[in-house]
Amino acid sequence: MTGAPPFHAVEIIRAKRDGGELPGPAIDWLIDAYTHRAVPDEQMAALLMAIVWRGLSGTELATWTAAMIASGERLDLAGLGRPTVDKHSTGGVGDTVSLILVPLLAAAGAAVPQLSGRGLGHTGGTLDKMESIPGWRAELSPAEMRAVLADVGGVICAAGAGLAPADRRLYALRDVTGTVESIPLIASSIMSKKIAEGTAALVLDVKAGSGAFMPSVEKANELARTMVGIGAAHGVATEALITDMDTPLGRSAGNALEVADAVDALRGGGPPDLVEVTLALARRMVVLAGLDAGPDPADILASGAAHDAWRRMVRAQGGDPDAPLPVARHTETVTAPATGYVRRLDARAVGLAAWRLGAGRGRQDDTVSAAAGVRWRAGLGDRVAAGQVVFELATDDPERIPSALAALDGALEMGPTPPAPRRLVLGQISS
Repeated sequence: MTGAPPFHAVEIIRAKRDGGELPGPAIDWLIDAYTHRAVPDEQMAALLMAIVWRGLSGTELATWTAAMIASGERLDLAGLGRPTVDKHSTGGVGDTVSLILVPLLAAAGAAVPQLSGRGLGHTGGTLDKMESIPGWRAELSPAEMRAVLADVGGVICAAGAGLAPADRRLYALRDVTGTVESIPLIASSIMSKKIAEGTAALVLDVKAGSGAFMPSVEKANELARTMVGIGAAHGVATEALITDMDTPLGRSAGNALEVADAVDALRGGGPPDLVEVTLALARRMVVLAGLDAGPDPADILASGAAHDAWRRMVRAQGGDPDAPLPVARHTETVTAPATGYVRRLDARAVGLAAWRLGAGRGRQDDTVSAAAGVRWRAGLGDRVAAGQVVFELATDDPERIPSALAALDGALEMGPTPPAPRRLVLGQISS
């Protein structure tokens, strides 16, 4: 950038602070200038806080998202010979869906370019889970990514530095300035990356509940509607399912532990709730990809074809699908205080315990333990006897166990009668 800038960051900040609508050219200039470090972090932080309080109109959000996409490259997935479709989850506890869903859709005939992230706080990250597989690598060039897609039909990898670089900077800044909880900023962050990856269709898994980013169904619906609208505006066929995250999915939270659950599901078993959510998303994905005339995803899963695709995908990224997964050096068990039914299992508490055991990170640059995590031996509605093991804690560092136990205090609520059946899919939003 040379010469006098056409806009001034302070004027843009003041306009949004006072409730004004930012003109499109000002947004375009701002995102470009911030990406190239011509606008400093402190000024962008001030604007982000103004957006938290004042929001963005539909027009502003469309321009903001488009500017983030335009800040970098856009992947070209044409010529793969398969329809492209992807899925994004807003994050949860025991949410191992992507590990099953990508090879399942590949086996159905789709190309799934799953650009994933790492965990932060109590929610797990898909890349952290996959990296517990010996030899597997997340960093692929665009050419390598296309090669895996063409060969296998599915890939799970990290987004390259050239993909929506404005979002990479904004995401890090929001994390340290208390400006994460803004639906327009969340929606533009997610959708800018998904649109830039080049997929033709997208199904969103928007979680609601104690372990979710959006605790209330109302807020989850608002976020889903916003993202579906952005996708439609950019020519990406987009749908969203609102799914429950009051209770964690599956039977484990932790990187290698969740990979084991995913492989069990790909072999035709696995935790029923995890499989149910996976199939609900898969059925919407095959519709958007135009593959719904083929076998039902449940039949593909039962046939073993998805497991075959998983093994090929892992190998294509340097991993050994037959290698033993890491096992923690220390374990601790928690037993039921009384006989009764599990009436509540708090997802956030379980995720927090797994994080404290070493499975998650508090900052983006923290390292994680592949073997750490929590298994629950009793799920919602199960009857347990006093003294029966209900939690197993795994860690490489025994000094982490007391704080993890503290997180689980009160996570399990028992009663003399079973709770109402759990609804896993709470709603659906289409464009």
